[in-house]
Amino acid sequence: MEPVLLDVADGIARLTLNRPDAANSLDLPMARGLLDAARALRHRDDVRVVLLRGAGARFCAGGDVPSFAEADDPSGHIRQVTLPLHDAISLLSRLDAPIVASVQGSAAGAGLGLVLGADLVLAAASTKFVMAYTAIGLTPDGSSSWYLPRIVGLRRAVELTLTNRVLTAAEAESYGIVTRTVADEALDDETEALVRQLAVGPTRALGAAKRLLAGAMTTTLESHLATESEAITAAAATADGREGLASFREKRKPSFLGR
Repeated sequence: MEPVLLDVADGIARLTLNRPDAANSLDLPMARGLLDAARALRHRDDVRVVLLRGAGARFCAGGDVPSFAEADDPSGHIRQVTLPLHDAISLLSRLDAPIVASVQGSAAGAGLGLVLGADLVLAAASTKFVMAYTAIGLTPDGSSSWYLPRIVGLRRAVELTLTNRVLTAAEAESYGIVTRTVADEALDDETEALVRQLAVGPTRALGAAKRLLAGAMTTTLESHLATESEAITAAAATADGREGLASFREKRKPSFLGR
């Protein structure tokens, strides 16, 4: 069974963590599978949104700790896993296509990192979120220590990392980790509606917009204003940008919404 599945249709790339019997925990084959998928997505121009999900009852339990513990050289083995995992996360973050995480059951460790790196997150109401690293004497990976303080603030990030406090979906939403909490039975339908909405959007503009927002925290106002000017100028020159302006002038719906 392939540890990572990638299917693309109608502008939607469905990227599935596929180790349900192991709570979709990240081992070396899964990390390599994620990197292969990220590389494939980077070279496709038909992908307008990426749906990241986990097969089975849980989204992702984090690293495959049993395989780490059983390795002859646990430290070296963990390094082997983090390298492709981190390359995959970096590539996914640079896509124009928005990344939507659909989360059920639990997201722990690097699984939480994958959630934090998504652009939009829908979570089933019963989902639990936890960092979990220091509980076994390890430190964060999978981008979690980069995204967490940016999303929840440093004080909360320190608490969640040092105490491994488990957040409910409602708490995760209040912290900004989750975009929207939905009833367990509604998760699939709500996710499908969201990705289909994004799939007809102006993908290049969406990608540029999310990069502007992400970069705003690490630059000066004047530098950011210059970047905004370049981005909106480039967007206006795209087919979607020209169509969007024309549709506004002509008081009609943009044609790209009918894709």
